[in-house]
Amino acid sequence: MIDNEKVKQVLEEIRPALQADGGDIDFVGVEDNVVKVRLTGACGTCPSALVTLKMGVEARLKEEIPEVECVEAV
Repeated sequence: MIDNEKVKQVLEEIRPALQADGGDIDFVGVEDNVVKVRLTGACGTCPSALVTLKMGVEARLKEEIPEVECVEAV
């Protein structure tokens, strides 16, 4: 089982980079080892949001929490 607090901690480490580009990320929950997040601000409408989500957020979460299968925007 994935610890929600650990996910939130990793997202807090990522948040400043997103905020520097005018965006942000909200933790929604974990379901079957899939982390659900909401990209907001500039990240919510950015054409590169999927790349940011997969190559940035998902990669970092998997590095810190190997049980994470993927990250999805909701």
